Amino acid sequence: MRFASLGSGSRGNGTLVQSGSTLLLVDCGFSVRETERRMARLGVSAEQLDAVLVTHEHSDHCSGVAALSRRHQLPVYLTRGTHASGRCDKPWEVCYFHSEAPFQLGAIRVEPIAVPHDAREPCQFVLQSRGFRLGILTDLGSITPAVLTHFRACHGLLLECNHDLEMLHAGPYPPALKRRVGGDWGHLNNRQSAALLQEIQHELMQQLVIAHISEQNNQRQRVEAALGEVFPCDERVTWADQEDGFGWLELN
Repeated sequence: MRFASLGSGSRGNGTLVQSGSTLLLVDCGFSVRETERRMARLGVSAEQLDAVLVTHEHSDHCSGVAALSRRHQLPVYLTRGTHASGRCDKPWEVCYFHSEAPFQLGAIRVEPIAVPHDAREPCQFVLQSRGFRLGILTDLGSITPAVLTHFRACHGLLLECNHDLEMLHAGPYPPALKRRVGGDWGHLNNRQSAALLQEIQHELMQQLVIAHISEQNNQRQRVEAALGEVFPCDERVTWADQEDGFGWLELN
């Protein structure tokens, strides 16, 4: 199994996951043309996709989903709450799933996990194939017991380190936005992400990707300082970028 990113951040997100001939796109926060361009950079095309999975309806995760689905006749998998938001309207095919109810897409088993975020029915995913587990965990404001349970023993993890608390509080955001981002239904800060890594069985971790980093409210050195005592920032760690995402990473 391998995975790569089209881009990660507040201006657009998309993650490719492939096992054998099965190719999935988790979220699509870019235009169709931009999505196709970024996929080509990674050596794949939208024609190869089997499905699009959607975590929630915020525009940086879903703005391109319906148009991409219609153009390439792709099924879109999402919760009923996400679809009811109207922001993923009229895809080629809608397939509903329930959080906590795994399902199979080709060679990949998809395990949705409900998370606390300010959306209609948000979730994140653990994707499994050939004995390997890949967790995608961004866009949640707090760590729940369910999150700890489902994300244990992952071989790969795409983990949000959205903001540094001191930078957020001192930064340019208006007070209401600071409360939203830093609240229990917002985004994970560096300390929360470090605490998560300490709780899960990260000894199996082959690839850790630091993702969804705020351009205004975080810095790489602050992330490294928070995570350093829990998980060394060595060759297993990749930093997801808004413009370039990251290239293919293998789990084997």
